[in-house]
Amino acid sequence: QVQLVESGGGLVQPGGSLRLSCAASGSSLDTYTIGWFRQSPGKEREGVSCLSRRDGSTKYADSVKGRFTISRDDAKNTMFLQMNNLKPEDTAVYYCATVRSYSVVTGLRCRKEEFASWGQGTQVTVDS
Repeated sequence: QVQLVESGGGLVQPGGSLRLSCAASGSSLDTYTIGWFRQSPGKEREGVSCLSRRDGSTKYADSVKGRFTISRDDAKNTMFLQMNNLKPEDTAVYYCATVRSYSVVTGLRCRKEEFASWGQGTQVTVDS
């Protein structure tokens, strides 16, 4: 079972950038499909971005397209979320997650139900 630990959250002004990291241990990250999710008070946990191990494809929520980039460094067993041009509505707790496989029928949908292992979350606050 993989263990995940996020870091890199914090307070940033609108228009600023943050880079979230998620360090994996207990298993090699290169055997997993990875994802970033976020949750703000009173809302469902939503998929921000996912990266398929199967074919290398990525998915982004419409609200972050062109601003966020998911990546992985398998040599360091770490995944990243680069967040640029941050907006107040990006404020949330951000979680990294992994799963070994997903449905070949539906493909990767980047939904929380698809993922098995989760980090503890890191707070991102965008405020002037």
